[in-house]
Parts: sequence; C-alpha cells; structure tokens
Amino acid sequence: MPAYDRNNVFAKILRGEAPCTKVYEDEFALAFLNIHPRTPVHVLVVPKGEYVSGVDFSTLAPPELIVGFWRAVKQTATQLGLDEPGYRIIANHGPDANQVVFHFHVHIQGGGHLGSVSGTPGPGDGT
Repeated sequence: MPAYDRNNVFAKILRGEAPCTKVYEDEFALAFLNIHPRTPVHVLVVPKGEYVSGVDFSTLAPPELIVGFWRAVKQTATQLGLDEPGYRIIANHGPDANQVVFHFHVHIQGGGHLGSVSGTPGPGDGT
C-alpha cells in the first residue's frame, strides 16, 4: 500500500478544499454522494483521519473513531431510508480490489435490488 497522501481528493474534501454533496457529517466521518454512482443510491463515507485502508484504519485509529465511524455509516444509511429495503457496504483494499483513492472509505449502495455479489446469479438477477 502507498503511504498516505495528504493531497488525495478525500483529504481535500475533508479540509473543504474540494466540493462534495454532503449527506451526513459528524465529528468522526463525512458522507457524500459518489460522483460516479453505480447504483440508484451510492454514497461514500470517509473517516476524519489519515488512513490508507481498512487495515490501516482498524490498526491505527483510536477505538472511539472506529466506533464513531461505523455508527456514522449506520446513521447515513438510516438517513437515506435504506434500513428497511437493505443496502450494501463495500470497502476496497488495494489496487487489485480497484481502490482508486487511498484514503479509507466505504461505499453504501442501495435504492433497488443489487443482485449477487459473488458473481453467481441470484434471485431477481434476471436469470
């Protein structure tokens, strides 16, 4: 994994140097709309700290930030009305997983049937 780059786009968004469409914010995290949505609802949630990946975050972040971050993820999904119909949480780790911005973040995706994540067709996948 690369070292943390303080000029990555999420760091700039957290500092207010780059725009975003904010969905939720508290002292632990910022959630905003993905500019390239893959689903009807596609939000990114980033912790307020310098963490490259989920491993980096879970290893180095203080416990209160880890708990606060995951509560912010839950609060964001609730605020978006996704609790009842369901949603997906995705965190990419490294280049092979297609992590593009090396600031730990999760994707919340929902707003309709999302299909199977395994690549195996499931109910409602059109097969």
